[in-house]
Amino acid sequence: MWNFLCRQKAILICFGLLLLLRPYVSCAKETKSKLPNILILYTDDMGNADVSCNNVQEDKKVITPRIDSLAEEGMRFTDGHASCAICTPSRYALLTGRYHWRHIDKVIWGFDPPVIREERFTLPEMLKEKGYHTGCIGKWHLGWDWKAIQNREVKPVQSIKSQYRPALPPEAFDWSKPIPGGPLAHGFDYYFGDDVINFPPFCWIENDRVVTAPDFTGHCWEMEPLEDVNWGHARGPMAKDWDPFDNIPLTTQKGVDYIKSRAKTGQPFFLYFSFPSPHLPLVPNKEFRGKSQCGHYGDYILETDHAVGRLLDALEENELADNTIVVFTSDNGPEHVTKGFRRRFGHHAAAPLRGQKRDVYEGGHRVPFIVRYPGVVEPGSKSDAMVSQIDLMRTFASVTGCTIPEPAAEDSIDILPVLKGESNQVRETLVYSAPRGKAMRSGDWVLVGPGTKGKGRGKLYNLKDDLGQQKDLAKDHPEKVAELTELFRNIRAKER
Repeated sequence: MWNFLCRQKAILICFGLLLLLRPYVSCAKETKSKLPNILILYTDDMGNADVSCNNVQEDKKVITPRIDSLAEEGMRFTDGHASCAICTPSRYALLTGRYHWRHIDKVIWGFDPPVIREERFTLPEMLKEKGYHTGCIGKWHLGWDWKAIQNREVKPVQSIKSQYRPALPPEAFDWSKPIPGGPLAHGFDYYFGDDVINFPPFCWIENDRVVTAPDFTGHCWEMEPLEDVNWGHARGPMAKDWDPFDNIPLTTQKGVDYIKSRAKTGQPFFLYFSFPSPHLPLVPNKEFRGKSQCGHYGDYILETDHAVGRLLDALEENELADNTIVVFTSDNGPEHVTKGFRRRFGHHAAAPLRGQKRDVYEGGHRVPFIVRYPGVVEPGSKSDAMVSQIDLMRTFASVTGCTIPEPAAEDSIDILPVLKGESNQVRETLVYSAPRGKAMRSGDWVLVGPGTKGKGRGKLYNLKDDLGQQKDLAKDHPEKVAELTELFRNIRAKER
């Protein structure tokens, strides 16, 4: 009897302790569940006006309903920037939170080594410290250690015409080996893509291994040339199951599958989904051809918009949309061939901006920039704050409580106050960089081509009065030229 009473008493005490601890246990679970998922939708060579909600033209030739709906549910930035006007540097900057020109200022070619150094702290590495699962799907274009699987005895084939050297045959590589230096080496738990759609090797890569080994030398444009732009001059190792027209459908399905699989775990995730479009080659699938009023360029944008919709729908269907931050932006402005589409169809991809890809003018790097953050960002809001993709790292650190070790993300600025509507501006300056020059931005003023050694006056514009950068004010405001030149030199000389 005594033992029975003791057991009953012990049970009551344990039950009471559970009741007392329940609020704390619930709080811990709630805190973990409140960590938002993060989805970055990163397009390639998409101009500011390729998104119809940004297009100031009356007669719009391309309509992007799913991207527009994202803007209606979030905040649309009118002054959002990629770090550079070309691809590789912008991707480096986004994933490291630092100006690309501190390390790299060019596009890398096929079979080039990794750009991100092993010791460089990255965005996915930061989020993993808070328990995030990290995925990268689509274009990588930050290099791999191809030499680790290369057979040095096999020499380049001179008969293979390609600007992307070395022109190596498929047998120059042991495709069964893991390829070091890619996404998995820099904080991602999962990768699927073909690295770069227009660079060899032409094959699908999952994590750090090719899915099907390249077995012949192919050309990225040999599948089905379309009449708008006969472009795509890279030749190299190709797998029989690779087709550029599969890129958006296959990677989008992989993205949908990833979202669905992560929903079952309850673990927060970061998905960096990197489109190949509307970068050349233009490869819209048949169901999208002729659907726009801007040739295959517009059709490819429509297919991109459709893919964005599928990924957003996957969030809804898996009850993740209300706890997911979605960022939509592009790595730089539109390619030079869009000038032809402007003449033929009346679609100005960078309107109302001057310049395009590779230019230091606004059209080269001012890109679509939309953030949806349910419960934080006011739906349908618009911000004129100057922001950059390098700011995403510190912003996500602020949201998740992550710690960034010194000297990582040295150029990143937390824009969460802007997203919350608490501030109209947090960034005062921005250094632009492109193959065709550099520029110093401070407030509404921008000095294109400041001299680092006292040579050259540069061109001065006031973006508030002259967004199209048509009137050079350098002669009228020499004091402003001197001020921005000195500011430019100081920022470049400092570590942050």
